[in-house]
Amino acid sequence: MQIAALLYRLSIAFWTGGTALFTFILTPMLFKALSRDQAGQIVGILFPGYFRWGLACGAVALICRLIMRGTALVPACLLVVMLALTSFQAFSIEPRAAALKRQIPSFDTTPKEHPLRKEFAKLHGISAGCNLAVVAGGIALVIMP
Repeated sequence: MQIAALLYRLSIAFWTGGTALFTFILTPMLFKALSRDQAGQIVGILFPGYFRWGLACGAVALICRLIMRGTALVPACLLVVMLALTSFQAFSIEPRAAALKRQIPSFDTTPKEHPLRKEFAKLHGISAGCNLAVVAGGIALVIMP
């Protein structure tokens, strides 16, 4: 039971920390240092691993939570929501955004008003909202007993 509790805390910390690092530090640094096209290409390469990391950490956390048989329903429900958001990003938003990126010759030269860029921006906004919700949920889980 103590090992499950330890793994639960570690997986939540790794998931939340990884998401925060990618969202608030790595991605902005890439877009500041490189052109939009270069940074977007790198981030696009990293996304599959990034989402697999979140799904793996979330699955470990949920399994450990179930093993711990805690009476608190809120943490388990929060984990399920976080996993659902990450799954939505990994299996719906990211593939659609990647397909749109392939149709846009350059983000540096294609106007923001272009219909494909508008659709991409919409998907990006949804994904960013999901990321923020996962970070907020992770912080809540780290604080919860």
